[in-house]
Amino acid sequence: MNQRATLITSQLPVNHWHEYLGEPTVADAVLDRLLQSAHRLDLKGDSLRRHRDAHEIP
Repeated sequence: MNQRATLITSQLPVNHWHEYLGEPTVADAVLDRLLQSAHRLDLKGDSLRRHRDAHEIP
């Protein structure tokens, strides 16, 4: 058991998930299952797309 990895990515910060999901009971259940043994990586900084787009020739 627990021998497989699941990768979940989101542009929505975890602290906004309750508001987004709307139903507190569902949000609690989802977050409890996802975050109980999770390794979180919160990325910071500017979007690389913005940097790339600024250097493109029209």
